[in-house]
Amino acid sequence: MNFIKGMTWGWVGIRGQWATEEAKHSMKKMKERLAVNWTAIAFQGLQETAHSTEINYKDGTVVTDDEVYWAINEAKDLGLSVCLKPVVNCSDGTWRAHINFFDLDVPCEPKWSEWFESYTNFILHYAKIAEETDCEMFCVGCEMVQTDRREQEWRELIRKVREVYSGVVTYNCDKYQEGQVKWWDAVDVISSSGYYPVDSWDEHIQRIKKVVKRWGKPFFFMEAGCPSRFGSPMVPNDWNLNKGQVSEEAQDDYYKEMFSKLDNEEWFGGYMLWDWPAHLYERDQASSNDDYCMYGKKAEKTVRNYYSSK
Repeated sequence: MNFIKGMTWGWVGIRGQWATEEAKHSMKKMKERLAVNWTAIAFQGLQETAHSTEINYKDGTVVTDDEVYWAINEAKDLGLSVCLKPVVNCSDGTWRAHINFFDLDVPCEPKWSEWFESYTNFILHYAKIAEETDCEMFCVGCEMVQTDRREQEWRELIRKVREVYSGVVTYNCDKYQEGQVKWWDAVDVISSSGYYPVDSWDEHIQRIKKVVKRWGKPFFFMEAGCPSRFGSPMVPNDWNLNKGQVSEEAQDDYYKEMFSKLDNEEWFGGYMLWDWPAHLYERDQASSNDDYCMYGKKAEKTVRNYYSSK
């Protein structure tokens, strides 16, 4: 696997925000300013709560199929390899990692069997689009911590995905969970969310290296990044952190440390950094923006220089 110099684009995928001049401008700037060779086109389907069993991916705020086709084609026109990444979220704001049901089906209670039936329909819908548009990679799930233990259901889902999609299949486990997934042999590439505290890279690199060696699969970070805020380098996964001022330096230092720690690890396959929105803020607003996007910030140059060197 060639080194992935990637960026996640378009999250969360709000209907009407893709297939616009603003979105076209955003993707073009991502390619120009970061020297990326990959993008993960990421968007959501929605279930009401963590205990609901129906996933909506056709109505409301969810991007349309036409918008998904548009985003893939735009990325391809820019010469980017594409990972299509449909993600399920909860409408009530509960993080998807908490989607959970009783281990055994119980009458009158929501069931794993019902949820996986709906989730399979959701994933297969986009796997077919990924095949039709020659996406190089397809991600079957993201940070579904409580679902990870449902080994047989995941194996069956991936089997069905392979019936309609012929490219590379991955699953994006959550941070700290790389060693908990028991079905890595079913995918082609192991990926995870690399939101690790800036002072803990050595520990986690050694831990993840053992997982990669055990399964004999390529590995990359499907997500990794840090908001531009004081304090964020210690909790880079906390997008709601409110501990002070905007800090481009904090974000930049995080990237420099992460890149330096992983640069000499031969087993490490790259990044799909988090994230680049479909509608960018104005560049003169970069110094007041405290989110993950590094457009116009110091970290933008750090990412570009690093990717250009690979």
